[in-house]
Amino acid sequence: MVSSRCAVLPHPAGVVPRRRQHLPAQAFCGAERRRRRRLVSFEAPPRCHKMYVPGFGEGSPEKKAAISLLNFFNYLAVRIVLAQLESYNREAYVELKEFTSRNSVNDADSFCKNLIRESPRHKALAMRILEVRSAYMKNDFEWDNLKKLSFKMVDEANIKLMRDYVLETSHIEDDE
Repeated sequence: MVSSRCAVLPHPAGVVPRRRQHLPAQAFCGAERRRRRRLVSFEAPPRCHKMYVPGFGEGSPEKKAAISLLNFFNYLAVRIVLAQLESYNREAYVELKEFTSRNSVNDADSFCKNLIRESPRHKALAMRILEVRSAYMKNDFEWDNLKKLSFKMVDEANIKLMRDYVLETSHIEDDE
């Protein structure tokens, strides 16, 4: 979440706008004074302590992660609905299983859009998938556990890579 005091703005090649300067008006004349006043009146936003991440265009790393999570929740919802249908509605199970074999579950929106347009029976399945993914995300997914696991995995991976590098570069060969 971006606060009103801290906005991440892309600056080409690390160029940061200058802060407002107050110069005496007598130092300039006419049009030059007006031009200078326009240039000097720009105020840079307060410095932010967050990293600038280039290459995400209109989004952010958080938005990209949210899209990945949406696709993952859709995948989970399809799996849950398939498991439910297998036990009580074998015909719908076969239809959904056949549909998933023809359409990729990796893009949640296009998968659901195609499922809705397939037939009225498929539309009902799509609505069920949308309900399940929303309910799972809101009620069953352990967000705190995700954060803890993410921190732990990144730290462990970093330590392992650094340890392997040190062992690789400081290996002393025996002369025997």
